[in-house]
Amino acid sequence: MKEIIIDNTLKRIDHENLEQYVCHAYCRQGFCTFKYNSKRFKLEAGDCLIMNQRGGNVKNIEDSDDLVMDAIYVTVGFVTVCSPQNNYATKGHLSLFDNPIMKLTPEMQKVCEENFSRIKWRVAHTSHDFYRDALINAIQCMIIDFFDFHAKLYGMSDISSQNSRLMDDFVTMLERGDYQQNRDIGYYADKLCVTPKHLSEVSKKVSGFPANYWIIRYTSISISRLLRDRNLSFTEISDMFGFSSLSHFNRYVQNYLGAKPSDFRE
Repeated sequence: MKEIIIDNTLKRIDHENLEQYVCHAYCRQGFCTFKYNSKRFKLEAGDCLIMNQRGGNVKNIEDSDDLVMDAIYVTVGFVTVCSPQNNYATKGHLSLFDNPIMKLTPEMQKVCEENFSRIKWRVAHTSHDFYRDALINAIQCMIIDFFDFHAKLYGMSDISSQNSRLMDDFVTMLERGDYQQNRDIGYYADKLCVTPKHLSEVSKKVSGFPANYWIIRYTSISISRLLRDRNLSFTEISDMFGFSSLSHFNRYVQNYLGAKPSDFRE
């Protein structure tokens, strides 16, 4: 598996074999529309983006005729290797989960263009005696600048190492699918050896939202995706999420997705 793939479109991310990649993109001209985590987005000139294709959460990608884009796909493992030694990653990850696009200022755009050009140059120069180290350095610079963009655009906050680890462990549980059978905050608090109140307070401090928001968000996205699969019955989906009855499942969908299950198949 190649650790870094260079492209000029987001359409590559719509392939199952790229689920283990994180896409970093910068739009130079034109625009691109897509659906991510059940929301519709438009990436325009001067915007940058960070997202991954986990569980088919990127759909309906359409490019304008004049689109000019830099897209860099990096494996999750390599991103981890390149991650800087600070506690901002969790906050950025959760924010970008809700909206993967950052609208950059002209100064930020210049920095972003330089980073992408540098990475493309590094990827092409395989004869470098310290090729992988040079790539790590280039990708890390891009990530650090993305952190800086995000902090300047949305506000910097002090996040302690302890709170960052707690939130990271909480998100890890959600991303592995614990919400399918466990949607009570007490389950996560117990596993993390904290009180539900403390977990919710930390979540709000790190991400701006209480812990229950993220449990519902992950659950709703997963259910909405499965509801569009006509090969699955509503009873099967209800059972997958451990609902006590189909009527309980129907109420959950109406309360948190704002529609009846049948509306997703019309």
